[in-house]
Amino acid sequence: MNNTPGFLARNEFLLRRLHSLSGLIPVGAYMCVHLAVNSSVSFSPNTFQRLVFHIHAIGVALPAIEWAFIFLPIIFHAVYGLVIMKDSSQNVGDYSTSSNWRYTLQRASGMIAFLFIGWHVFHMHGWFHADFWLEIAHSFGGAQFSPYNATSSGASAMQMHWVVPVLYGIGMTACVFHLANGIFTMGITWGLWLTPKAQNCAKYFSIMVFIPLFVMGMLPIIKLSYCIDINGENDNEEKVKSVLIAEEDNAYELLEQTGDVPESGHKHSEGSRYYKHDVEEEE
Repeated sequence: MNNTPGFLARNEFLLRRLHSLSGLIPVGAYMCVHLAVNSSVSFSPNTFQRLVFHIHAIGVALPAIEWAFIFLPIIFHAVYGLVIMKDSSQNVGDYSTSSNWRYTLQRASGMIAFLFIGWHVFHMHGWFHADFWLEIAHSFGGAQFSPYNATSSGASAMQMHWVVPVLYGIGMTACVFHLANGIFTMGITWGLWLTPKAQNCAKYFSIMVFIPLFVMGMLPIIKLSYCIDINGENDNEEKVKSVLIAEEDNAYELLEQTGDVPESGHKHSEGSRYYKHDVEEEE
């Protein structure tokens, strides 16, 4: 009988620290930037579009950056988190303390966050950028976001059904709580909060992180779902959408002429005057 511990058991110390670190950098840091960019649409759709243009000006290197610094760290954090959950036990029924509740909610929010992120990426981007796959994803309600028509396509995606903003609200809250509470648990893992006083201060710091991130996360959900009449039933619907798309196209035209934004048929909405032109050039 072989009693040699497996890879996970032999490297548990290192893996747990990489797991906690990946939750903060790069995943947590990216989430903060992502929420900040998205929240800008609540104050100025033009600013939001400009920020999205800056991101996509990276060009062909963007998918590689996304996979290296966002998707792979998220997958590692989620998969090893499941390993940790498998070996843990919930005891809030026996010991209903705040620490046990945070322990349980951290794992529950992690599960919700992982499912939400997978659906969110599919809903907005379709997971992969291959033409054949994007057509399939679109037929199932995915790949709804067009970066070069960010506000108009984002509003259309959020207004597909009343349940969409509800799911975004739940998922975003889970993500923000998981990060904020994860800062506290990371300090425990790394031995940063050693005294009761330090741990108490860390709890308040986690709350201070949660509140602004929660607000930043809710603002674009409310704005895109309820404050832009894209899929409404009044006579102003088509006018609102066409004006938004025209403004987005004008901004794209200027940056495309200066070479700051690369052409891409995938990044325009069908209502854009550049949508068919880009597709024809690719063909």
